[in-house]
Amino acid sequence: MAIQWFPGHMNKARKALEERVADIDVVIEMLDARLPASSANPMIARMTRGRPALKILNKQDLADPAVTALWLDWYRARPGTQAIALDAGEKAPSQKLIAACRELAPNRGGLDKPLRVLICGIPNVGKSTLINSLTGRRIARTGNEPGITKGEQRILLADDFELFDTPGMLWPKIEVPEGGYNLAASGAVGRNALNEEEVVLELLQYLARHYADLLRARYRLDTVEGLQDFELLEAIGRKRGAMLGGGRVNVQKAAEIVLTDFRAAAIGRVSLERPDEWRVWEKRAKEEAARRLAERQAREAERTGKAKPPRE
Repeated sequence: MAIQWFPGHMNKARKALEERVADIDVVIEMLDARLPASSANPMIARMTRGRPALKILNKQDLADPAVTALWLDWYRARPGTQAIALDAGEKAPSQKLIAACRELAPNRGGLDKPLRVLICGIPNVGKSTLINSLTGRRIARTGNEPGITKGEQRILLADDFELFDTPGMLWPKIEVPEGGYNLAASGAVGRNALNEEEVVLELLQYLARHYADLLRARYRLDTVEGLQDFELLEAIGRKRGAMLGGGRVNVQKAAEIVLTDFRAAAIGRVSLERPDEWRVWEKRAKEEAARRLAERQAREAERTGKAKPPRE
């Protein structure tokens, strides 16, 4: 199943971002620490290429700390890029953020050359919550549904530090299938764009491979090993009382339970991807895209060839 979600307001956000980038010194992209690569918008990367970048791995308190460390190293190894991890309990996030941005743009600062910073990210990544924390007051709407922020905001964090907030934005075509499932599991995609049962089956398959002990403990399962993803979902449904008549499991209810538990970190601190895995997924997706393109070109060549009149 291809997971895509790009409502009209996101296209408006894309256009606004394109216009704003020309005046920006540093681009902050907020990422979900549980799925840093899946939550990195390739459209933003293209539009801001060449600009110093700060990657914020948000919700680190929900992610596997060992895996978060790998991702911080991954981003810091890139030229012109800094990376920090934050969570909702951070006491002084503005100090971390401002210091990292000033390091990336040392020639900007002072009232005559204020540092202009753009902050962007996917829906539901916690950007509005962070901005409210930075300013010490509620100026950005927050919520559990993606797409809360609809327009740009300008925020003065210091006399010479201007922060421009943009609406959460996905991209029109998610090329890496695993990335689409991870985005859906995190809550970044609207519910009308996904099949929750299918998303949860992918999620359970990954968790069983990397976090079997946490699954066993959370759902009091005798075993996880050897169970297919659907069998695991049914076992969870039975343990949590998600039942229909005749002893059948209500798989939709069971899927909702797992999604809710994952998003709240009730299963434990887990990450859904590692740098080495992402390299494999991305390479496979590119090869598949190249294969589909070659097939389309071959069909088009065959069609146009047949349509040509015979030579005399």
